[in-house]
Amino acid sequence: MDEKLKIKISIADRVYPLTVSMQQEEAMRSASKKIDLMIKQFEENYAVRDKQDVLAMCALQFASQLEQKKVDNAIDGTESIERLTNLNSLLDDYLNK
Repeated sequence: MDEKLKIKISIADRVYPLTVSMQQEEAMRSASKKIDLMIKQFEENYAVRDKQDVLAMCALQFASQLEQKKVDNAIDGTESIERLTNLNSLLDDYLNK
């Protein structure tokens, strides 16, 4: 049975009550810490006055990282398929001799 936990996550000095599965708890807490760290970095490095702007920049940063990983994985998958096709061709040639 998937037991649910009620936790409180703090992001940008605001507390958000959440209900998550036990498997999600650690990831949620880790994500919250990463967001707060990124907020601090943006506030230190850029003249940002509004928390909403900082949060938007964090969202963009995380989304772009996710999209880049998708692109990288797609490229890796294509290369793997090409390698497997070439290997299969070599095996066919060897077995048909």
